[in-house]
Amino acid sequence: MPEIDYYEIVRQKLILGPLYAPKHKKVYELMKILWSEEEVKILSYFENADKYNTLRELEKKSGIPKKEIKSVLERLRSKGTIAKGVTKYSLIPLLPGIFERYFIYRNDTEENLKKVAELYRWFFKSFFPSFLAESKLKFFRPRLPVDAKEKLIEIDESLDVESQILPLELVSQLIDNYDMFTYITCQCRLIGEYTGDPCEVAPAEMGCFLAGEGARSAIEGGSPNLSKEEAIEYLRKTEKAGLIHSCVADSSIESSIFICNCCSCHCGALLPARENKHYATLASNYIPKINDALCTKCEICLNKCPMGVIYHRLPNEPDSSDEQMFINEEYCLGCGICATNCPNNAIKLVKVRDNIPTEKFKFGTKTFTELV
Repeated sequence: MPEIDYYEIVRQKLILGPLYAPKHKKVYELMKILWSEEEVKILSYFENADKYNTLRELEKKSGIPKKEIKSVLERLRSKGTIAKGVTKYSLIPLLPGIFERYFIYRNDTEENLKKVAELYRWFFKSFFPSFLAESKLKFFRPRLPVDAKEKLIEIDESLDVESQILPLELVSQLIDNYDMFTYITCQCRLIGEYTGDPCEVAPAEMGCFLAGEGARSAIEGGSPNLSKEEAIEYLRKTEKAGLIHSCVADSSIESSIFICNCCSCHCGALLPARENKHYATLASNYIPKINDALCTKCEICLNKCPMGVIYHRLPNEPDSSDEQMFINEEYCLGCGICATNCPNNAIKLVKVRDNIPTEKFKFGTKTFTELV
């Protein structure tokens, strides 16, 4: 009788909507670090990642005592490799899901953390670009910088201002609507640090921003409790570094309580976009426009642009009249980082679309925050 491969059984169950774990030796390496043979055997009795499982159901399927199953599952939950509802447990995909939880909790040995980081860096670079190219999945959208409404957006005076700027487009909405704020480590830049490839834009500590109920549990877990003034200062700091405020690609509460501050060299969503032009992020409704009369060609916008779509056209004419900074609008996300960092206010955001995000984005049956 052939030996049962419990890791393969579980790999096939790590599926949620378009998300899946590819059949590859690196994925098996990852799973064997995350789960022992005893643990993965219990997980093999789970339903696919779109469903929750009760202890009673698992006991009936496996024949293993409920108390023993609970002990194992609580250990896995504490490491971030499975999810728990009130009384039920669920498998979650490799990304998003296990990746975020595992590196937020960091409840494993330093050796394992480094090994898992190496494997996820492979996942980001070797699997995710082709996955995004095929699935065309877009699960993030940018929110505009703190001072966008007051300073960065060019207003058409013939139109009602409020109709031009939707509150859900602004990161300042989080400050206006909530009183509790914090931040947590960026998991994407963290694995870069673990693998000896740190981000040059910002450290991992300059990570995700949480507000309201999203902040409460993180603060209870030891994250800093920020005042409104400190929250604004933190967001400005991320903008000046050149990080994009990325939220879930919908208009639900989820997009207003959890904001990733993303670089394009390590972010799982932006890295494939910058290197391979496979975008997991929707563009905003705005495009930056450069005022040539004010622009001094200092190249700060070029160096700060997360997507690398700003260029310096060097002059040919004797009077340099043809010298210009220009933007490849086809690949611009309209994040506003160039505008907020321009020292001469030579860049304004101009509304070119009127797209309203979907009400609630889901991967199969689960929302982003249910996974992370």
